[in-house]
Amino acid sequence: MSASAVAPEAPPFDSARPRGVTYILLPPCDPALMRKYSIILKPRVSSSFCFAFLVVTTFLVFVQLLFLTGGGIVTYSSPTVLCESNEKSSEEHKARSTLAEGARLRFPRTKRRLPQCIIIGARKGGTRALLEFLNLHPLVVKATEEVHFFDDEDNYRLGIDWYRRRMPYSFEGQITIEKSPAYFVTHLAPERMKKMDPDLKILLIVRDPVTRLISDYAQLASNKARRTYSKRFGTFEQMVLNEDGSANLGYKAVRTGIYSLFFPRWLRTFGRKQIHIVDGDNLVADPYSEIVKIEEFLDIGHKVERGSFYFNETKGFFCVRNATADKCLNDSKGRKHPTVSEDVLRTLRMFYAPHNRNFYRQAGVEFNWPEE
Repeated sequence: MSASAVAPEAPPFDSARPRGVTYILLPPCDPALMRKYSIILKPRVSSSFCFAFLVVTTFLVFVQLLFLTGGGIVTYSSPTVLCESNEKSSEEHKARSTLAEGARLRFPRTKRRLPQCIIIGARKGGTRALLEFLNLHPLVVKATEEVHFFDDEDNYRLGIDWYRRRMPYSFEGQITIEKSPAYFVTHLAPERMKKMDPDLKILLIVRDPVTRLISDYAQLASNKARRTYSKRFGTFEQMVLNEDGSANLGYKAVRTGIYSLFFPRWLRTFGRKQIHIVDGDNLVADPYSEIVKIEEFLDIGHKVERGSFYFNETKGFFCVRNATADKCLNDSKGRKHPTVSEDVLRTLRMFYAPHNRNFYRQAGVEFNWPEE
């Protein structure tokens, strides 16, 4: 029996294809190989062998996709399995692309929901680490990307349904969390979020403003260095201080650390009970203790264990582990910071000190950040 008789040939991929049909093309069946097995076995075994081979391989593809989605259900619509000749390599490539695009990776009885909790910032306060740590909880699902819906006018004009489609699938009872650090400093963000959900819960993570500023500069300098067309980025001192030695309020990174400048409008819009403030410095030193507080704030029960965190000596910060794997933040986290003189540090601490005390009063929390 010839290889062409194993399964019906697929229509060309540049022609109209029946809606809802996905072709899974697997490694070609070499006619010479089939003749080899025909010598050992009965002639009709060639088709049976090919069919069995395709069934097993399809199963392995299914298992791989299932693993990559963290246990999600992978569904295909009306798959047709083909065993094609070597002449169809370009069609095979197209078919694999179609398979990847056509697979719907989701659990039954799930849907995309608007977030019930949003991490609003502050930038370089530890928002990414916080999101990854919270994602350890079985009742938390995260938006993988920063959506920038409430701070970007173009995105906001796309409407709430566009925003919902950016969210992951979740079960009833799970909490969807999104994070976009620019929300904290965006004037219109609080009212826009309130309009979406008056009961929305807010997470704000803050750390020593001077430490945050150094980290912010390091990221911007790193981004500039990768852009060969950009102008030379100034030193840390040149960017954060004026010529007279005072803090440069014209530099946005300096203003972001004045938490008392932005926090009041969040307080007026949502009230203190809907806002939980995370100690970003303590999240670095003891992530478990901060996650426990957030579990209580979100009322989702204590499910994240202390053993879920381990200190990575190479990277110099905590990473997470679950039953199957260990995960650290990418290489952009924990990047090298500039060396800053004690005089500059003292100047910045003295500048932020009165603003910090105002923030302590607003938040009802004492962080005791250095003042000189």
